[in-house]
Amino acid sequence: MEPTEKIQPREKPLSLLHITWPIFIEILLFMLMGSVDTLMLSRYSDQAVAAVGVASQVMGLVTLLFGFVTAGTSILVAQYLGAKDERKAKEVFTVSILANFGIGIMISVLLYFFSPYILKLMGLDADLIVRGNSFLKIVGVFMFIQAIMMTISATLRSYGFTKDMMKVTILMNILNAIGNYFVIFGPFGLPVLGESGVAWSTSTARIICTVIIIFIFMKRIGFISFKKVIQSKPIEHIRNLFKIGIPAAGENISYNASQIIITIFITMIGTEALTTKVYAQNIMMYIFLFSVAIGQGEQIIIGRLVGARELRTAYDHCIRSLKLGILISTSMAILGALFAKPLLSIFTDNQHIIHTGSLLLMCTIILEPGRAFNLIVISSLRAAGDVKFPVMMGILSMWGVSIPIAYILGIHFELGLVGVWIGFIADEWIRGLLMLWRWRSRKWENASFVQERSLNEESGSATISS
Repeated sequence: MEPTEKIQPREKPLSLLHITWPIFIEILLFMLMGSVDTLMLSRYSDQAVAAVGVASQVMGLVTLLFGFVTAGTSILVAQYLGAKDERKAKEVFTVSILANFGIGIMISVLLYFFSPYILKLMGLDADLIVRGNSFLKIVGVFMFIQAIMMTISATLRSYGFTKDMMKVTILMNILNAIGNYFVIFGPFGLPVLGESGVAWSTSTARIICTVIIIFIFMKRIGFISFKKVIQSKPIEHIRNLFKIGIPAAGENISYNASQIIITIFITMIGTEALTTKVYAQNIMMYIFLFSVAIGQGEQIIIGRLVGARELRTAYDHCIRSLKLGILISTSMAILGALFAKPLLSIFTDNQHIIHTGSLLLMCTIILEPGRAFNLIVISSLRAAGDVKFPVMMGILSMWGVSIPIAYILGIHFELGLVGVWIGFIADEWIRGLLMLWRWRSRKWENASFVQERSLNEESGSATISS
C-alpha cells in the first residue's frame, strides 16, 4: 500500500489571531469589491444600484449551492488534519472540487438563459429587469469559476494558509476597481458600459485570480490524482460532505431565500426604499465583518481540536471567541450609528435616503450582538459536526419570526424599513440564544466525522491557543 503522504500545514501552534486576521482582511476586501461596485454605480444612477443590488442578492443565493460542498470540505479537512490524516484531507478536496465544478457549470447555464425570469420573480419593474439582467447574465455565466475559487479557498484556510487568499483578494480588488473605472466613467473616450461593464470587470478579476490561486494550491499542498481517490473510498467522503454540507448550506440558503422574500416586501414600498436598503446593508457589512472573520477562524480551530479530541479546549475556545465577537460587533455598531449620515452621504445626497438609512444603522446597535451569536457559535457547531440543529432552528426562526414581523410591521402597519429591521433583530436574537444553549449542552461532542485515533498514536496535532 502506498505510504501516507505527510503534509505539514503548520508547524507553529494555531491561534485565533493568527488564523483570523488574514481572513478578516480577505472578507473585508470581498466586501469592498461589492461596495466599490455600488459606490461607482451610484455615480452612474440610483436605479443601477437597485438593479445590481437585487441581482447580487440572487448571485449570493446561488453561490450558496456551492457552499454545501465547501462547508463540508472546510470542516472535514480541518478534522482530518487534527487527527493527523493528511492523505484523507487531500482526498476530500479532490472529491469536493470535482463536485463543485459540476454544480458550477449547471448554475452558469441556468443563469445565462433564465436571468430575466428570475429578476421578474423578484418583483422588479421592466427598467430594473433590463438593468439587472445585463449584470446577472454576464456574472452568472462564469459562476463555475467562483465554484473553483471557493473550494480551493476553503481548503487553503483549513490548512492554515490564510495569508495566501488574503493576497489574492487584494489583487482581485485592484483589478476590479481599475476595470470599473474604465467601464463606468469611460476615460480616454472609451464607451460607458454601466451595469454590463461592471459585470465584465468583476468576472475578469475573478478569472485571473482563480488561475493564480490554482498555482498557489499546487505549490502549497498539491493535487492528488483522481485515480488514487477512486482507489480509496470516495463514497465515504461524498457521504460526509453531504451530511455536513446540505444542512450547513440549507441554513444559509434559507436565510438568503428569506432575505429575497423580504426584498420583495421592500419593492412594495418603492425603489427609494430598495436603494436605502442596499446602502445601509453595504455599511452594515463592515460592522459584522469582525464576527464573520472570528466565526470562520473559529471553524478551522474547532475542527482541528475536535479532530484531535481536545473537546474541553474546544468548548472554552468558542465561549471566549463569542465574548470577543459580541464586544467588537457592538462597538462597531455604535460607531456606525454615530457616523451614519457622513457614511451614507458617500453613496447619495438624497436626504430622505440618508435619514432612513441613519435610523436603520441605529437599529443595528441592537441587531449586531445577536448576529454575533449566530456567526460564531453556528460555525463552531458545524466544525464539531453538529450541523442539523442550526438549520432546523434557523428555518423556524427566519420564516416564523423574521418574515412575518417584517411584513406585519413594515407593510401592514406601514413602519417601512424600520419595521423590517425589527424583524431582523428578533430573528438574530432568538436564533443566537438557541445556538448558545446548544453549545452549552455539549451534545456536539460526539458528532465528529473523524474517528478517534488510537491511544498509542501521538495525540493532538497542535496546541491551539486563544
